[in-house]
Amino acid sequence: MLVMRPATAADRPAVREMISARCAWMEERGMPSWRPRLDDLVSQCDSPYGDVWVLEQDSSQIIGRTTLQEQGPPWGWTDQEKAEPALYMTTSVTDPAFRHLRPGTLMAWWAVDRAAELGLNWARRDCMFAELAKYYLAQGFDLVREADFKGHRLFMMAREAERLDLTELFHR
Repeated sequence: MLVMRPATAADRPAVREMISARCAWMEERGMPSWRPRLDDLVSQCDSPYGDVWVLEQDSSQIIGRTTLQEQGPPWGWTDQEKAEPALYMTTSVTDPAFRHLRPGTLMAWWAVDRAAELGLNWARRDCMFAELAKYYLAQGFDLVREADFKGHRLFMMAREAERLDLTELFHR
């Protein structure tokens, strides 16, 4: 059974191992990886804001992590969009050994449901890679626009918050 729960300092070793596995997978394919941010992402496990979440399988294996915040970045969104209640999903990383479980999709769907549970209108995210944007489209997110930030093309994505029946997938 899967559960999404707030990360804690005790999760640091497992999160480091999971992110390191993803880094190796990306590097083997010639892709930029999370390795330069590894220590930072691991240190966020005990964020005082409680905004870092882990996806855990069978109370023993962390197979994903993400950050959920009600304040998105200052770039890529209009002033009107920034004023709308939204949950912003960022720094999502999954263990490639568990690809068959679709942990990235499950975390995204959970975030959409969580946004609705909190009374927010949107789940939002962005990415810098067209292939990742296609993956997010397959999760039900829409491409709102492409934006430029410091010379990088960003794909600004959003999905309307809605309650999803995830009871078959997640233990509450």
